[in-house]
Amino acid sequence: MSDQDTELDLLFAEARQAHVDLPGDLAVRILTDAEAIRLAATKTAKPKSQGFLGNLVAGLGGWQALSGLAAASVVGAWVGFAAPSFLPDPANYIMTQDASYMVANLGLEAAFLEEAE
Repeated sequence: MSDQDTELDLLFAEARQAHVDLPGDLAVRILTDAEAIRLAATKTAKPKSQGFLGNLVAGLGGWQALSGLAAASVVGAWVGFAAPSFLPDPANYIMTQDASYMVANLGLEAAFLEEAE
């Protein structure tokens, strides 16, 4: 070991032997403040009533889940009203009474419709 290490070890040993008391009533004030904070933290606040909308949002998973649900609903409505060209038009299915048109649009054979009549 070098001289610096032994000097440092001696300083640490001296510091371990020294006993320093807190001045005056500092320890009492620290413990009093800690007890006041502990008691304030243990007081339970009365839960605030959320109402119908708050309970609904909490039941669906919070605002984050509700925003995802809203986005999926908007996309579903958009695809429903303005369907891409590769999807059949749902408005034609509702308005038409001709079942063979729907089967032809889906690319199926209409032979089973003729047998049913």
